[in-house]
Amino acid sequence: MGQIIVLGLQWGDEGKGKIVDLLCPAFDAVVRYQGGNNAGHTVRFGEAHFALHLVPSGILRPSVTGVLGSGMVIAPDALLEEIEALEARGVDTAGRLLVSERAHTVLPTHRLLDQAREEARGSAKIGTTLRGIGPAYEMKAARCGVRIGDLGSQRLLDVLRQQYQRIAGEITAAGAPAPPKPSSLVATCRAWAEALGDRICDATALLHRWVAEGRQILFEGAQGAMLDLDHGTYPFVTSSSTTAAGACVGAGIAPSAIDGVIGVVKAYTTRVGSGPFPTELGEQDPLLAHLRQRGNELGTTTGRPRRVGWLDAALLRQACTLNGVSALAVTKLDVLDELAELRIATGYRLGDRECTTLPADAAAAEAAEPIYQVFPGWQQTTAGTLCIRDLPSEARAYLDAVERLAGVPIVLLSTGPRREETVLLQHAVLRRLLGHRARDIAER
Repeated sequence: MGQIIVLGLQWGDEGKGKIVDLLCPAFDAVVRYQGGNNAGHTVRFGEAHFALHLVPSGILRPSVTGVLGSGMVIAPDALLEEIEALEARGVDTAGRLLVSERAHTVLPTHRLLDQAREEARGSAKIGTTLRGIGPAYEMKAARCGVRIGDLGSQRLLDVLRQQYQRIAGEITAAGAPAPPKPSSLVATCRAWAEALGDRICDATALLHRWVAEGRQILFEGAQGAMLDLDHGTYPFVTSSSTTAAGACVGAGIAPSAIDGVIGVVKAYTTRVGSGPFPTELGEQDPLLAHLRQRGNELGTTTGRPRRVGWLDAALLRQACTLNGVSALAVTKLDVLDELAELRIATGYRLGDRECTTLPADAAAAEAAEPIYQVFPGWQQTTAGTLCIRDLPSEARAYLDAVERLAGVPIVLLSTGPRREETVLLQHAVLRRLLGHRARDIAER
């Protein structure tokens, strides 16, 4: 057993938070490696319900340390609010939540620019969360970003002035209020640095030491593989690398240190924001309202209703190949309980030809017509089922098809939102990924 990555294989919202929370007793630390508070991970156990945006899901386990890695962009005000909310609910984060000094900072000016750009796009909106994530990564690439370690530094004002020169004109030209002057942000940044205090650390060196010491680390992805800046449905993507390779870059860990990848996929497909979605149900389809209601399909971060459609196995296989996925965790099977018929897309028609991968061109991807395989529904409850043998035969057949079409074994199956509502399968694969602690997970 060593280090594993848990990531989403669709367009986000796959239920990664629950899977990470379930697995993390087998690990010493959980590391977020990209994105910011545009992510939203939900964890439920018993009657408790936590919505996390920056803090790794493992923080809810007292024995686990959470690390915000160097590849993230972090809004310090949002992070401090999240810490305060956790502490108020009895989650002690002291000494257990660390922030990389190399992570970049999301400033109020970035949020203003994000909002101004989306408004200016009109009907051509990307569908960002308006949290300033894209502009923060943009400043990082332009080499004038403010890193967490810079918040209390002597060079802070100079860097803020460089950002202001790049951002202010575009914001005001869009008709938005003028951003705050650099001098007015200095005191705020220094207050953030003081509040974060000794949480700020050289996270890369720390992770290297932990690997050398044989500690077990879980890397928690945010968003989903198909929102990756390079390999997703560009330009309708996020601003970071959401793939397994992004974990190595964002955390500063060598690829040779990674021992496996668990990919999380819903039993159907959802998407928030604009962009291609071949299997999407139309607004007039009665199944749309049903699945939204049964699946509680509202964005954890934005509250926006999610777009919903059938499972796209062609996209899933593409994501599994891209990320070298070792095993699958399937979530929200119970949401399909009442349907008489189910569909899985196995490929696409593009005019007079067929293909098994979604085209890179956004217009071609929008025009792709899914090729479906039809399955009978089970029309009985699977909610709360804890053993694969207790599932209806039709549900098992559906899962067998997912496994076959993805080319990857299913090791975890979620049958409800709570930590406890989970089926474990393929224990040999779990033992390989989790070592001797696989038994602890099975006896959760």
